[in-house]
Amino acid sequence: MPKLSWKSGAAAALVLAGAAAAGWWWTQGRAPEPGYRTAKIERGPIQASVSASGTVNPVTQVSVGTQVSGQVKELLVDFNSEVKAGQLIATIDPETFEYRVRQAQADVDAAQAAVLTAQANAAAMRAAASRARVDFAEAQRDHERKKSLVEKAFIAQSEAEKALALVNTTREGVASAEAQQGVAQAQVQSARANVAQRQAALAQARVDLQRTRITSPVDGIVIKRTVERGQTVAASLQAPELFVIAQNLQDMQVEASVDESDVGRIRLGQRATFTVDAFAGQTFEGEIRQVRKAAQNVANVVTYVAVIGFSNAGGRLLPGMTANVRVVTDTRDNALKIPNAALRVRIAGVEPAGAAPARPASAPVGTSEGGNAMPAAYAQPAPPAAGGPGAGGPGAGTEFRNRLVAELQLAPEQVARVDAIYAELRPKFAQLRELAEEERGKAREKLLADIRARIGEVLTPQQKPRYQALVAEAAGRASTRGRIYLLDASGKPKAFNVRLGITDGSSTELLPPDAAEVKEGAAVIIGVTAGDKPKAPTSPRMF
Repeated sequence: MPKLSWKSGAAAALVLAGAAAAGWWWTQGRAPEPGYRTAKIERGPIQASVSASGTVNPVTQVSVGTQVSGQVKELLVDFNSEVKAGQLIATIDPETFEYRVRQAQADVDAAQAAVLTAQANAAAMRAAASRARVDFAEAQRDHERKKSLVEKAFIAQSEAEKALALVNTTREGVASAEAQQGVAQAQVQSARANVAQRQAALAQARVDLQRTRITSPVDGIVIKRTVERGQTVAASLQAPELFVIAQNLQDMQVEASVDESDVGRIRLGQRATFTVDAFAGQTFEGEIRQVRKAAQNVANVVTYVAVIGFSNAGGRLLPGMTANVRVVTDTRDNALKIPNAALRVRIAGVEPAGAAPARPASAPVGTSEGGNAMPAAYAQPAPPAAGGPGAGGPGAGTEFRNRLVAELQLAPEQVARVDAIYAELRPKFAQLRELAEEERGKAREKLLADIRARIGEVLTPQQKPRYQALVAEAAGRASTRGRIYLLDASGKPKAFNVRLGITDGSSTELLPPDAAEVKEGAAVIIGVTAGDKPKAPTSPRMF
């Protein structure tokens, strides 16, 4: 075998060095495989709740003011004073009002004297009218006598004419006297009306005098006092506030501001817990007594007031304390659940097999997708065959139907009619997929309204209120869609679309999954790690 020259050896060495440099460049320059942080799908209790803040207030508190102006002469109660209804608690200086009463009383006396004068004048006018009528009668008799004498030619005709003139004069005198009598009677009525007016003014003066005595309208405790002795209060436009009296500090309430996105889950009778800073570590219990329909808009944030009633045994909680409220709206005792972080993960290029694309990563957790399937509150299995077991599985529809039958105590014929309603409308919900997106929502709401109306016709009046409560509760439990990623046997991520139930803020319920891989104990991806950053390649050193 011929020997290689030194030039051939050098060329071979250069080729080997170049191959080594290219391999180093390839291995050091490419990106490392990503890593994944995982957690286990597990079972356990989960609670959906609404958090809010509010203020502790008495159920009934009364603001006590004054209806008259003046100087505060006496203060008979102070903060924390217990008072009874009608008890005197303060007085306004009454001197001015006493003089007004005296003046009004004098006006009444003067008006009553004017009535007596008018009555005397009316009596004189009646006497004058009576005298005029007597004169008129006498003139008529004299005229008749003279008329007969003229006929007998005993007196001249002129005497009879004078007598007739006197009759006419006295007749007018009677009319004048009667008119004067009417005027006098009207003056009497006017004087009496003036008396009534003066008496009303006297009564008003006495009321104002009485209002200088400030009394408690209810039994309770003074929780606020805003005036001092000697202070002048003015009640020209509105009654100034002097005291605030809480009627009962044993039965109090928290007025909590609930966000508009959460108010739909609040219902009357729900249990609520709250804490106050004054008693750290202690939890107080109450229940929802009222959800006020008046919206409050502060800085474009809309809230509604939920009233939580509670028993304040011992009077430990005081009015005005800030309460941090938590209302449990739904509970699962043994739910399949995942961390909320798993719902925020998105891995490019990994899609569920045969599934529609997932909603964008920007969509908030709990946002419903599509809306073209029958809601969980109404999606029911086919009615059971005669003599056979009921169809359907452990899904939300079956659960709602079972609750409907059990809690409303439906008769067998009612159960059959309800199943027939669901069976009839299920194909119509399937047809929603064929509608345009802008039409789908209206058609879906129309079908839901149809279901509610037709089931309402099946129920008795006693069953309907409970059914409405069940529908409201089921609406709060309606399932939404989400996407999670599991690691397969080779360590590669695999995507699954899942149905989601309630959430407690850190974990979310998984409703019965469609894929067998989504089960308790499976590793779900909650984060992606990029691995070590590659080093910048350098030129190989030639030798």
